[in-house]
Amino acid sequence: MQTVVIVIHLMIVTVMIGAVLLQKSEGGGLGMGGGAGFMSSRGTANLLTRTTAILAVGFFLTSLFLSWYAGYDRKPSSIIGQPSQTQPSGGSPIAPPTSGGILDSLKKVDEQQNQAPAGPQVPRSQ
Repeated sequence: MQTVVIVIHLMIVTVMIGAVLLQKSEGGGLGMGGGAGFMSSRGTANLLTRTTAILAVGFFLTSLFLSWYAGYDRKPSSIIGQPSQTQPSGGSPIAPPTSGGILDSLKKVDEQQNQAPAGPQVPRSQ
């Protein structure tokens, strides 16, 4: 269903870009040029203007539907308090904090992973 709506959405976008590019420029920026404005009888009766408005409504509706559908099955979740799912690259799970906050426990894990070697090391050539 999502794929069908995305295809319709892309077709609306393509046709709307073409309709906007085909419209005649009124001259002047921000609609200040010319005697006929957007709400005049000539401006609203124009076929391309009506087509653009209908396509804009279709674009808006398909965008709303796609955003609603993307979050339809999403369930709220928390990253705090789930030690079984959060594992660092070493493979050992992070224990939940007993004293202090989550930042303190992450700092302890970082210190354990980055312990300095016991003695000086000689650089190895490659």
